[in-house]
Amino acid sequence: MSVNAVTLERLIAARPETVFSFFTDRDKWLSWMGADGTFSFEPGGAYRTRVNGDNVAEGRFVEIDPPKRVVFTWGWAEGEMPVPPGSTTVEITLEPVAEGTLLRLVHRDLPSPEASAAHEEGWTHYTGRLATVAAGGDPGPDEWM
Repeated sequence: MSVNAVTLERLIAARPETVFSFFTDRDKWLSWMGADGTFSFEPGGAYRTRVNGDNVAEGRFVEIDPPKRVVFTWGWAEGEMPVPPGSTTVEITLEPVAEGTLLRLVHRDLPSPEASAAHEEGWTHYTGRLATVAAGGDPGPDEWM
């Protein structure tokens, strides 16, 4: 694993099939991360989403293995972060556990420790929102918008 990577785990009180749907349905994706966007949820399919403010992420889906795994490239087409579109890889794995789902996120190939720290903060924020909405709650307005 590259030195500049983010790894986090989050327990979500929902079945893997439910959590997985929040990575493969536009409206569900935007319920936890993003204001708008276009998504082609298939291997090789592109996405572009305004995550918050002026920050627009772009990439492609690499692997979609329901309900266990989603892999996509990631980078910023617009905004302050010096991570070019598609230059990094995000791997999401979903493991069934007694309490619901253990989500593991690994974001590889970030260009610097600063980019890693910023993305760790971002993924912590957004997977928290995902955990709330996947469990049937309302994450409320995103304070980062």
